[in-house]
Amino acid sequence: MTCVSILMPVYNEVRYVAQVVAAVLEARLPDGVTRELVIVDDASTDGTPAILEALAQEEPERIKYVRQETNHGKGAAVRRAIELAGGEVCVIQDADLEYDPADLAGVLAPILSGEADVVYGTRFPRQRRSPISTSIHALGNRALTWLSNRFTGLDLTDMETCYKAARTSLLKSIPLRSNRFGIEPELTAKFARRGCRLREAPISYRPRARSEGKKITWVDAIRAVLVILRYAVLDDSRRKNTR
Repeated sequence: MTCVSILMPVYNEVRYVAQVVAAVLEARLPDGVTRELVIVDDASTDGTPAILEALAQEEPERIKYVRQETNHGKGAAVRRAIELAGGEVCVIQDADLEYDPADLAGVLAPILSGEADVVYGTRFPRQRRSPISTSIHALGNRALTWLSNRFTGLDLTDMETCYKAARTSLLKSIPLRSNRFGIEPELTAKFARRGCRLREAPISYRPRARSEGKKITWVDAIRAVLVILRYAVLDDSRRKNTR
């Protein structure tokens, strides 16, 4: 029996978080796979913490929940979730309705079958044209993916995707520094440095607008470029022995 840790960083998602948690807990996973949902609330200021505390009390066997007292960003919340993960495989799940937990099985499959160490869920698979391929957000994503590929030697179609799955032992052995959305290119650069077998799996996607709570901005795109350049020259992909 394999356990998958679903890592959910959360910040001010009062409108969606209960629905997403329910969908994650109900999503079909491959046969022989159990799940734990590791939720890290990044100091939400709306009603999100109360909802999460209630859900964690209802599902103590399947939900691990912690709340950070200071907001640091998605990367910091993901780091904390990795520390708490007890499954053999981890996958990151945002706490909104852009990504459908029904796609989790397809993202996990190449790792569970031994074909990959890391899997990215791609919103822009080469075999079909995405309906969001001409949006400003999608074009920016493609530009960042292109730049990341140039320095990592990978051939990804969606570096910025939320759905990143990896063996837990691998994630716990990688030092992660980014506090915000720079976690996406940082993880990618370090997976490449480690020579991981990385695959992509097609996923569905429902983009949301700023008015619906979308948080990433053009400032984060600039930060992502700086992260890509930083780890193009710096090999920081392994935890150092501190003894």
